[in-house]
Amino acid sequence: MEFDAKEFRRCLGNFATGVTVITAKSSDGTQVGVTANSFNSVSLDPPLILWSIAKTSSSYAVFDNASHFSVNILAADQIDLSNNFAKPSDDKFANIDTQPGAGDAPLLINTAANFQCEKYQIVDGGDHWIMMGKVVAFENHGRAPLLYVQGSYAGAIPFTGAKTPAQNIASEQTLARLHDSSIYLMTKVLQKIQENYLPKQSSTGLNTSEARLLLVLSDTNSTSVEDLTQLITIPAVDVESGLDSLKGFELIDNDLSLTDKGRDMAERLWAISNQQQEDILAILNESERNTFKSILHTLLKKMP
Repeated sequence: MEFDAKEFRRCLGNFATGVTVITAKSSDGTQVGVTANSFNSVSLDPPLILWSIAKTSSSYAVFDNASHFSVNILAADQIDLSNNFAKPSDDKFANIDTQPGAGDAPLLINTAANFQCEKYQIVDGGDHWIMMGKVVAFENHGRAPLLYVQGSYAGAIPFTGAKTPAQNIASEQTLARLHDSSIYLMTKVLQKIQENYLPKQSSTGLNTSEARLLLVLSDTNSTSVEDLTQLITIPAVDVESGLDSLKGFELIDNDLSLTDKGRDMAERLWAISNQQQEDILAILNESERNTFKSILHTLLKKMP
């Protein structure tokens, strides 16, 4: 069987990861930073971590020569930082606040956490170099992390309790406080929506980023890759990968217009979304629905 590298990458996308920006600084003052989701722990004693960088990366020479590097784990509101360090630029650090870490490797501000690492070992990993670091310092800022799955950014929604009151060991007082908390209630509702909606979306054979791209393309004209990257929260590299998949499925043409098959699929996705909305709001009358939507719009406008 012929090995399909694109489908292999697409399959790997089902494994949810965090998002990091790895930084380093050379002896001549050159700073580099790359977005990576290949970060992982290796050992507690000694404290070792790893990540990987493409052998073709122009930043590799600095990482190879630097004595230290920093792993910046991005927080949920730092999508712009991820995109900034994921694309080529003459100066990725322009207008980015940093502070020096071990070996002067830049530390980004307001991240979820960071690890300052002494370069430990570089291992050949096919078309990537596997960079191992020994952690010499770390900071846990306790912020919600940015996640990445199926080619799209995501946020963590913790499971907030058992399915039935009989299974819940919390005290009545605790349950009463939880059920009086708007944050708890919104989290539970969103969790249930995703539990019901995502499997139905996946049944179409498209992953999250591909489905999102197709829906956006179904409602826009003369859209470029750059426009799509701005319209939806997907890294540029995965916009391109997602478009390649949609072309391979014969859902879009080379000019990004939908084929007849693509229009049918988009209608199917919209139908799933609309039916999900109807199922959720079925218990509300029209006035309650309008009030609910108005409240959501108000929250979106007022939130920072």
